[in-house]
Amino acid sequence: MDENFDKLRKYNLWNGNTIDCGFERPLYTNKIADYLGSRVVKVLTGQRRVGKSYILRQMAMKLLSQGVNGNNILFINRELAAFDFIATHRELAELVDRFKMEFKPEGKIYLFIDEVQDIEGWERIVNSYSQDYAEEYEVFITGSNSKMFSGELSTLLSGRYIEFTVFPLSYSEYIGIKGLADNRQSYLQYMQDGGYPELVNFSSNEVKHNYVSALKDTVLLKDIVRRYTIKDVRLLEDLFSYLVNNASNMLSISNITNFLKSKGRKTSYETVAAYIGYIEEVYLAHRTLRYNIKGRETIAGMYKYYINDLSFKNYLYGGLGYGVGYMLENLVYLELARCGYDVYIGTIKDKEVDFIAIKNDRTIYLQVTYLLADEQTINREYASLEAIADNYEKVVVSLDEIQLPTRLGIKHVQAWNLDKFIKV
Repeated sequence: MDENFDKLRKYNLWNGNTIDCGFERPLYTNKIADYLGSRVVKVLTGQRRVGKSYILRQMAMKLLSQGVNGNNILFINRELAAFDFIATHRELAELVDRFKMEFKPEGKIYLFIDEVQDIEGWERIVNSYSQDYAEEYEVFITGSNSKMFSGELSTLLSGRYIEFTVFPLSYSEYIGIKGLADNRQSYLQYMQDGGYPELVNFSSNEVKHNYVSALKDTVLLKDIVRRYTIKDVRLLEDLFSYLVNNASNMLSISNITNFLKSKGRKTSYETVAAYIGYIEEVYLAHRTLRYNIKGRETIAGMYKYYINDLSFKNYLYGGLGYGVGYMLENLVYLELARCGYDVYIGTIKDKEVDFIAIKNDRTIYLQVTYLLADEQTINREYASLEAIADNYEKVVVSLDEIQLPTRLGIKHVQAWNLDKFIKV
């Protein structure tokens, strides 16, 4: 243990050591900070490589700025080889004991455990430390699977945890890192580059392709194939490709299954449903339900899927036709989800509303289009919103250089200004 423990020193804040915290992401750190000082377990979930580790480090630095001693903080990152010796909850407990013996911290101990799902039995240890009243702990964890809390830990903690879903960089974060002006051209560049934090450091498209390809393989193989009994890895990859190339289109498990069978693939509805469910669980894609606006109820059977980042489309599957309008719709979905809205696809009579976004007592109907190029396009895009009789906010989002005036209570928002509008 002593040899392994020594390897961890450079990854921790012990004895005045510093660590790289990356670009500040207050969208998340400010929310987490509201729960500092409580026994509530702070849980960051989201796909690998979206920046959860950096956010954890930023929270540790916030603690230091508030006077916490770095020797009271233990960082564990299961993605790094130096932490491979922590495979089970027992080994995690041994490490914590070794840490306490080394530094003899006075007062509260802060545990940061990155990619906690890679530790067997982690649920037991997290529950134990968070509820220990003989010694005081504050626990922060990250994980890359949305089903982390569908089982034992959810029962054990029973409301004593708070979850924050982390997404790739928002447009405002992207231009902040790149030092770009806030305008249409920057938004188009963001649309092309994608939002994975490490991508902003690369200029070569070949390097970006290699990075995104390796990321896709890591998530599919490490988070799905190893975790579940996957008999047909090629089918899993083909389904992910299908979702990427059909993002923003209305789909069903049945029509996806039938499409695969028409191509000679031997599969079943149950297998396709299970594999797509796994892709959702690791945050590679997000399923959005349809909602009947007049009947006020969700509609089963048909869904839209949005990919977690457009870089998958732009650098892996760019050869197939995929309009800018579809890409914009995907970005609008991500921005709404990132800001904490529950998002649905709306239907009203024979028309479709791209999004219904609900957060607390605010409801917004949104229609998304590439450009409002002429009167016919304007009439078509506004018609769905005009058919809605209630008085909730109604918005058309586009990439037009000129902002159009409000029409029958429906506002026009340029895509690069959407985050400002929905945060109001």
